[in-house]
Amino acid sequence: MKRRLFLGKTLAGSVAALLIPKAISAQDTSFSNKNIKTAKGPVSICTWQFIKANAAAAAALESGSDALSAAIKAAEVEELNEKNTTVGYGGSPDREGNVTLDASVMDHLGNCGSVVAVENIVHVAALARDVMEKTPHVMLAGEGAELFAKSLGYKHTELLTEESKESWEEWTKNSKYKPIINIENHDTIGILCLDKEENIGGACSTSGLGYKMKGRVGDSPIIGSGLFIDNTIGGAVATGMGEEVVKTVGSFLIVELMRQGRSPQEACDEAINRITEKQGVDVDFQVAYIAIDKQGNVGSSCIHKGFTYMHYQNGINQNFEVNKYINS
Repeated sequence: MKRRLFLGKTLAGSVAALLIPKAISAQDTSFSNKNIKTAKGPVSICTWQFIKANAAAAAALESGSDALSAAIKAAEVEELNEKNTTVGYGGSPDREGNVTLDASVMDHLGNCGSVVAVENIVHVAALARDVMEKTPHVMLAGEGAELFAKSLGYKHTELLTEESKESWEEWTKNSKYKPIINIENHDTIGILCLDKEENIGGACSTSGLGYKMKGRVGDSPIIGSGLFIDNTIGGAVATGMGEEVVKTVGSFLIVELMRQGRSPQEACDEAINRITEKQGVDVDFQVAYIAIDKQGNVGSSCIHKGFTYMHYQNGINQNFEVNKYINS
């Protein structure tokens, strides 16, 4: 099977050179998703206030990188961030104290790759790409994915940090599982990039819900749920309670709605509505989506107030608090 090998260019320039203004509040009605103008040139969006991650993607795009390579650059920033307890190194473990990671990637040709329940490997988004490009498969799981990574030279890394271990040990005293909205539920960095060639690529990387059951896998590594791209239309990524995203195949739904003529914002709103129509609006979990179309227009929606996303375009890297939500 032929696989297109992307040659990502070296990240050029300092990330710090990108302008990073203060976050725009959802209550600031003078600036919303609809105010983001269509323009030529690279665009990068990612879930949550991952400023450095989105800046890394932006710098890669400005240097001429393809969209997927730029998205993986962003994922790698958070995978190495031990203070981020929901992605990569330092991620919260499962109930047995083991950190397992999931990731997926998708390129503008429709190729995709995924890894689930991976231990001892930090850069799982890059590994998902290797599955896509270097195997005849789309998804590898657990020990098989780890063995594949080590065959390619990935470093064995103990993912459980001392801080995460202490938090887990404290949790075991009561062993109560109750995810907190916008804290334990923001378990994903999802990135969508539009490069200079006007191609879209994306990636997701997560350690999943903290203190999950051993073997639990959410939406992030499932193509169509946590991530989906159709380069003729646009792309979408999800974050939050993965089980609910899987039930509605949320990212695929958003892209299909855009295919039918809806804007990224309208499509994200409808994807959230599909969840709340079945579960009700008074749910105790968060789900949020971000989306981009071929023109660089973006949209985002969520169930509960508090979700933010990063947006880079025309040299400006901004954080937006989403102003489309069901509950406040």
